[in-house]
Parts: sequence; C-alpha cells; structure tokens
Amino acid sequence: MATLYIDNKPYEVKAGKNLLETCLGLGLDLPYFCWHPSLGSVGACRQCAIKVFKDETDTRGRIVMACMEPVADKQRISIAHPDAVEFRANVIESLMTNHPHDCAVCDEGGSCHLQDMTVMSGHNYRRFRYNKRTFQNQDLGPFINHEMNRCITCYRCVRFYRDYAGGRDLNAFASRSNVYFGREEDGPLESEFSGNLAEICPTGVFTDKTLKEHYTRKWDLTMAPSVCQHCSLGCNTIAGERYGELRMIANRYNGEVNGYFLCDRGRFGYEFTNSDLRIRQPFISKFPVTKQQVLAEVATDIKKGKVIGIGSPRASLQSNFALKQLVGADRFFHGVSDNDHNIADLIVKILKEGPIRVASMHDVQQADAVLILGEDLTNTAPMLALAVRQAVKQQPMKKLAKANIPAWHDAAAKELLQDEKGPLFIASINTTKLDDVATATYHAAPDDIARFGFAIASCLDRSVPSVSNLPGELQSLAQRIADALSNAERPVIISGASSQTQSVIRAAANVAWALHKKNKNTGLAYTLAECNSMGLALMGGHRLNSAFDAVMNGHADTVIVMENDLYRHGKAADVDAFLNKAKKVIVFDHIVHRTVEKAHVVLPAGAFSESDGIVVNNEGRAQRYFQVYECHEPIQESWRWIVDISKFENNVGMGWEHFEGLTRTIAEAEPLLRDINRVSPPASYRIAGQKIPREPHRYSGRTAMLANINVSEPKPPVDPDSPLSYTMEGYKGLPPSSAIPFFWTPGWNSVQSVNKYQEEIGGSLKGGDPGIRLIEPNLKSTLSYFTELPEPFVPMKDHLWTVPLFHIFGSEELSVLGDAVAKRAPQHYIMINALDAAEQKLSENQELAFDVEGQLYRLPVKISTTLPKGLAGLPYGLPGLPNVELPAWLIYKK
Repeated sequence: MATLYIDNKPYEVKAGKNLLETCLGLGLDLPYFCWHPSLGSVGACRQCAIKVFKDETDTRGRIVMACMEPVADKQRISIAHPDAVEFRANVIESLMTNHPHDCAVCDEGGSCHLQDMTVMSGHNYRRFRYNKRTFQNQDLGPFINHEMNRCITCYRCVRFYRDYAGGRDLNAFASRSNVYFGREEDGPLESEFSGNLAEICPTGVFTDKTLKEHYTRKWDLTMAPSVCQHCSLGCNTIAGERYGELRMIANRYNGEVNGYFLCDRGRFGYEFTNSDLRIRQPFISKFPVTKQQVLAEVATDIKKGKVIGIGSPRASLQSNFALKQLVGADRFFHGVSDNDHNIADLIVKILKEGPIRVASMHDVQQADAVLILGEDLTNTAPMLALAVRQAVKQQPMKKLAKANIPAWHDAAAKELLQDEKGPLFIASINTTKLDDVATATYHAAPDDIARFGFAIASCLDRSVPSVSNLPGELQSLAQRIADALSNAERPVIISGASSQTQSVIRAAANVAWALHKKNKNTGLAYTLAECNSMGLALMGGHRLNSAFDAVMNGHADTVIVMENDLYRHGKAADVDAFLNKAKKVIVFDHIVHRTVEKAHVVLPAGAFSESDGIVVNNEGRAQRYFQVYECHEPIQESWRWIVDISKFENNVGMGWEHFEGLTRTIAEAEPLLRDINRVSPPASYRIAGQKIPREPHRYSGRTAMLANINVSEPKPPVDPDSPLSYTMEGYKGLPPSSAIPFFWTPGWNSVQSVNKYQEEIGGSLKGGDPGIRLIEPNLKSTLSYFTELPEPFVPMKDHLWTVPLFHIFGSEELSVLGDAVAKRAPQHYIMINALDAAEQKLSENQELAFDVEGQLYRLPVKISTTLPKGLAGLPYGLPGLPNVELPAWLIYKK
C-alpha cells in the first residue's frame, strides 16, 4: 500500500496502479476519454491532466496525465489546482471545436460520456465560430450506425477492435490533421464483437443500429438485470423496454463472467422477443381461446391421459422443475438429443467429482497457456474466444516487470512486446478465427482430436494410456504442448459439446487431471449447447428417445413440450412419428416453430424479458434474470402456467405461487441446486424501506404514453417476485450486485458510471459479482483417468464422415429470428475437402445430393483446403435445414 495525498488529503491506496485509475477508484471525479480499464493507458486525449508536486514544499508542481503516471508512496497531486483545471478546460474546448451541435438528435444524447466530461471540465460556452471538419459516414452493416463527424480522436475504437478483439477491417486512416475511423470501404464489420464499439466510443460515432430502428432515449427505458440466452456462458446483460417491447441489450458488468463486453449475438439477438412469430394467445386445435378455456382443456387432458413432460435447455430452472413436479420425476425427459444428454452428464460428472476448479472466463483471461480441444470458440462461445485472445498476452507480459513497465502502460507494453504471443494450441475440426493467435494448430476428425488429447495427457503423466500409431510429427507436437502447459503458472484446458464426441470430453479431462498433479492452478472449462444446458443436466431427467419410446409403445399418450422445438434435437422422421402418435400434444412456448405447428394445445409463454428465472452457465454459476416488463395477458412464464393448471386441476396448486417459493422448493428437492435460493435478494428486500427502481429518475412520458387510452396515469403494476419496482420511484443508491437494473451516478450518465459500482476499477462489483457457483472441486476425488481410446478415423469410399459446423449468426435458435442477426447468417451449404471434391468432380457452389442417417439433402458445395479429407461439414441449426444427429456418414446420391 502507498499513501497518496490528493489536494492535501491523505489516502491509503494500492501501489502499482496509475493515478487516474486510483482517483476513480477512490470515488473522485477526473475526466478522461482514451483510457479504459480493459485497454490500459496511451495518453492520447490529454484530458486527465493533474498537478504533481515533488513534496509538501513544492508550490509550483508540474502537469502530467494521470493515466500515464504511476502511484508512488507519499506522492502529492492535485485535481483541483487552477492550472490543471484550466488545462483540462482547454483540452475539452479544443476537442469540441469540430464536434457538431447535435446532442438533441444524437443517439447517445443524455447518456454520453463526452457530455459528462464536458460538464465536468466546466466547458459550457462555445467560442469557435468557423467551419467544422466533416466526414462521410459508412454503412457498417446491420449492427452499428456510423456518424464520424462526432469523433474526438480518442482512438478507443481501434484499440478495442484491433488490439483487444483481434478485428482487422476497422482502422484509423489519417491525412494531416484529419483522422478517419472506419473501413477502407462500406460493408459489415467483420468482428463478432463490433457491437461493443457502441459502449467503447465515448461519443456518438458508433451507436446501436437495432436501437435506432425503434429509438428511445436510454433514460426512458424500463430496465432490469438479465442474462444472455444465446449460449452457455451466461453473460450478464441489461435489458431495456419501452411501449411493451424490448428495445436494447447493453452490457452488465460481471468481473468473473463477461467483464465490460458482449458478443454481437448476445447484444443484438434480442429482436426475437418482438418477432411476428411470437405466440401471444392460447390456441386449441389452432383456434384462439381464452385463458380459462385453455386451462380447462389442459387440466382435463392431464386427468384423463398418461402424461409425460419434455423440458428444455433454454428454459429456466423454475420452468423445468415445475414441469417435472407436474408430471412426476419418472415421467420427465430432457428435450435434447441422446448424444447431447450423454455429453452433458459426462461434463457434470467430470466437473463435480474431479479435483479441478472450473475456470471462469476471468480465469481464462488470466491463463498463461491454453489448450483448446475440439471447439471453434468464436462460433460456439464467442466471449470465451475473446478471453482466450487476452490469455495469449499473459506470458509475454511477464517481461514488463523486468523492464520496469507497469502492465497498464499499454503504449510502452506494445513497444516492448510487439506481436509476441503466449502458448495457445488448438486442435479443431476446421480452421477457427483464433488460429491467427495460436502457437500451433491441428485439424482432424473428432476421434483423432481425442487421440491427440490422450497423447498430450500421456506426455504429462506416463500412467495415462499411450496412443499407438500416432505419426511422429504429432507425437512431437503433443510433447511440445505438454512442455508448454507444464511450464505455465496458470494453464487452462478448454473443450466442449460442439464436436458431439464424448471421447474429446474425456481427453480434455485427462490432460487437465495429469496437469493438475503438477500444478494445482490448472483450470478446466467446457462449453455446452444452450443457456441452461448445465442447469438441466444438474436437475436430472430421462433421455429424449425414451420419451419417444414411451409414446410409440403406448406407455404415454399425452405430451407436454416446454419451450423446445423437438425438430432441433431429433431426426425429423422420428419426431413426426412421435407427435403423430401422441393423442394430445401440449406446448408452452413464446415462438412459433415446427413443434408448435404440430401441437393440439398451445400456451403463450413469456420470453426472458417477460419472465423471472435462473439459469446455470457452463462453469456451474447460477444467475437470475429479472422480468423487464409486465407480460401482456395472457402471456406468462411457463412455470406460472403450470401453477394455474395445477390449481384448475385440484384447487390446491403446487404448494407455491411465486418465484421465491418455487426457488426454495427446488433448493430443497434438488441436491445439486441447493444453493440457488442465494442467487438474488428475496422479494421482501428493501433499502431504506424502498424497492429498487427499474426506471431511471429521468424517465418521462408515463402519462403521455397511454393518453390515447386514459389521460390519468394508471397505477403501476406490482412485482411480487423481486425487490424491483416497475417505476422510477425507489432507492437511488447502490443496490445488491445481482439486482442492478442500470448503471448511473450523479455526473456519470453513460456506461462509464460502472466504475462507481466496483470494489476497485476493473475488479468485482461491490458486494461481489452476481451468481452462485454450484460446482466446486472435489479435493478428495477418486476419479481415475479415462482409458478407452477411440479408433483412428479411416475415410470410407463414397462416404464422408459428417460433422456439425457452428455459426455465431444462424446456429442459435432464437437470435436468428431477429432481422439484424438474420442478415449475417450464412446460406445453407455442405463443406467438403478439395481432394474429395476433385474425386467427385464437384466445383464450388455446385449442388450435391446426399443422404445422412436417412435424411435427404440437396445443398451447394463449399470447398475447403483445411477441412480434413474424408470429412464433410454440415451447418448446425440454420433455419430450414433439417436436423440430423451428427457425426454420421454422408452417402452420395446420384
């Protein structure tokens, strides 16, 4: 610790940080533009000027940039010194000479960092009377709007986009005093993290184009803490609503999960909640009915029928458990393919019974050596890929201490390290976007990837079964990887479900366990398919094919399907036969899909924005998403429908009516979920007798919005399930971290206000980051190495071993229903190796007819030089593309 005197007042602070970060961490206001906690310091904007004095006798001092000056013990600085104040005022006035007077029409107006810093610097009158510099804007695709005239050349955008996220198509183009930030030509931004520019940019140069389509001032949004629904990582979000529809997703800081950023699928995939495909009323035999009619119908079906329930990996724990209670544990089935079911069970067993702590995304960022087995992270778990990009910087950063360069000094660090990268090894089916920062890559069939993983584990620990007939070059690479992992301080092994092969999961566990014997800091991370795949696996249930068998064999005749399109998890012919055989098919969901179209009864479920629920991410972290706005009748959560059905059936109900009672029941009934009632504060929680407002204190239009119905403001709805209110009235201070609906503090109206909510800048939120970890290492683990080696892949004549290929835009079920994401989704295709294409005399985009597991396809060919010979890649989950369980053999059809 060090003693720092700020305007003659002593503070005990942490040594090693820069003065800007330290001042902000103390709650002091000091303006800045170019600095960001995740990007470090470059001193480009000159806005954070302060005075530094030699000692208490120095009255003159010198002006320095706080972001570039390290903390020193007994150091004396001044933020309020007239020279520093004048310097900052001159800088902001200079920046504003070319900034347009368009705050009233700017998307960021009122929530703008530039506005806040201008006010903070005291600049309130413009003296500049000459022509302003102007630029032509670019079309940057469906996600980001471009208004270059607002730029203040802080360079944050390109530093994030290129240096942090690895993008290459956005750059700074300069001629004399003119600097332009954009692409060399119009076109969609290629990075999967481009949406973060809307929050990184301190002005309105880059803004959310999807928000612009139905624009609302951010202070006029009703907001609530939420969790991303589009992959298994559980990134924290803020969801904002106006006029009964979701209008924006913004980042909600969680130091252990997504930090300051989101991927584009998570940020822009929300539009499905406003889709024309939404189910907004109950149906019986495709005819709309009232709520009472549908409750009577379903209650009768349950009484008379032999009922089974099919859950969902995209439904909350509450909804899955309610269905399980309604039908009985022995008649509850996971709504995933048997292969997905087995993989999820295997991952839970490895993480729950093994000795290794599950690595969070923050842990991955801090790793100094990474091995990825079988995953294309950019397309299956994008924010984990972003974490890996930061991990490759960790080992080179160790050189900074020897050169006496602090880690936050980004400019000096880049000069010293240049493009040096730490060890990252990737074994994947095809090329990935992380290959550009990888030390070495290996592309092979899933079973060969597994064998390679077993070989690495054997190099680490000779008691692991060795792999015979491994080519010498691969054996050398395995040894090289083992050496790099052994020499690391914080190694992490990453694998997951996308290869659809259990042997890859086992291989990753073997590597991690072998490494853990030498290094207790070893981390292991698995990705899964959907937002609550881990929660569903922890809850337990039977396989989907067993549900099919129960109906086909007459053991069940009534099926309740909850928030699940079975055609995404089973073969179309099998699902058709199952649904046709069932006497009654009852579906709860919020979106129309093929299973809904086959249903006899449809009940409109709430989307995540209209619901309260808990989901469990890939590391076993249980997190709650809160209802953003009241559902429009008769839409409600699936679990609430089940409560109403139970009441209608027996006049008693399920023993609970509200979220809190249901969650408490789950904790008591499910051993692996016993801690979930600690995820968020109870509904009775109050601060100074007040609820936490979902609306900022500047919220406007409460009467005007409904004046066409009634000129009197209606009584706001009451939320019985959370400590949040649906109004702007409530406690204005700091709420618990899991219940923060938006970030705001006096003088800080933009997202930069998050620094006021943190224990220290870039650290955890005050009171700890949201979520409860349900999985901790078993220090007394008796698990032994997996010993069953898969056979090496051998190509078969006139056949191709077909594997799933994932796309960040298109493979996930819900996000692709929004217009913006749909524009980035690929067309249908089949990918094959160039040598296989030559053998079949196929050319690029030529149509190919083939059969996979009895499913006929006719798709254009995409030829690859990196996909291994003998393999074919079929896009997973694209709308309109029939599902088939992969990997499986493709057979050419003439």
